[in-house]
Amino acid sequence: MPGIGTIVNVAAVIIGGIAGMLFGKKIKEETRQSLMKAAGVSVIFIGISGALSGLLKITDGILTTDKALMMIVSLIIGTLIGEIAGIEKRLDVFGEWLKRKTNSTEDGGFVGAFVNTSLIICVGAMAVVGAIEDGLSKNPSMLFAKALLDFLIVIIMTSTLGKGCIFAFIPIGIFQGSITALSKLIEPMLSMGTVISDMSLVGNVLIFCVGINICFGKKFNVGNMLPSLIAATIYSIINFYI
Repeated sequence: MPGIGTIVNVAAVIIGGIAGMLFGKKIKEETRQSLMKAAGVSVIFIGISGALSGLLKITDGILTTDKALMMIVSLIIGTLIGEIAGIEKRLDVFGEWLKRKTNSTEDGGFVGAFVNTSLIICVGAMAVVGAIEDGLSKNPSMLFAKALLDFLIVIIMTSTLGKGCIFAFIPIGIFQGSITALSKLIEPMLSMGTVISDMSLVGNVLIFCVGINICFGKKFNVGNMLPSLIAATIYSIINFYI
C-alpha cells in the first residue's frame, strides 16, 4: 500500500534511537564526545562527496564545475527566505516543546540533537524520490533501503547526542508522507531537466553544514537554509523552460 515505505522508515528511526540510547548509556562521557566528533566528520564528508558529485564534471578530460550558479542562487535566496520566516526558531520552539513533553528539561542537547538528526535524514534525494515511487508505483524499495541507512545513522547519533534524535521520526513521517500523498502532483517535475539532482546538490551542502555544527558547535542556522531546496527546484524548472 502507498505509504508503507514511510511507515517502515519511521519505525527504523524509533528502533535505532532506542538502540542508540541503550548503547549510549554504556559509553563514558569522554568517549561520547570523541564519537560525536567522529560522527560529525562523517556527516561532513557525506555532504562534501554528495555535493561534489553534482558540482563537478569532466569535459574533454578536464575537470570543470557545473551548477555552481544554481547552487549559489538557491542558497542565497533560500536562506534569505528562511531568515525572514524564522524557520530555525520555529524548529527550536518545537524541539523545546518536545523536550518538555518528554520530561527531558535537564537534557541541554535535546533540541540540537532533534534538529540535526531531522535535517540529516530529511534533506537527501532518497527521501523525495523514494516517497514519490512509493506513492506512484507502490514501490517502497528505495525507502526500505533508506530506512536501513537511517537506522544506522540514528543509532550513532543517539548514542552520542542523546534521545532528542529519536524524535526525528516526526518530521521524516510528515515530510515523506506528504510527498507520497502528493506524488501525482509532483510527478511532472521529475521530467523537467535536473530537478532531483539540483535539489540533491543543495541538500548535500546543507548536510555538510549540519556536520560542521556537530563538530564545532552551531555555526550555521541550517533550518533557515531549508527553503534553498525549494529554490533549487524552482531554478531547475525555470531553466528547463528557458
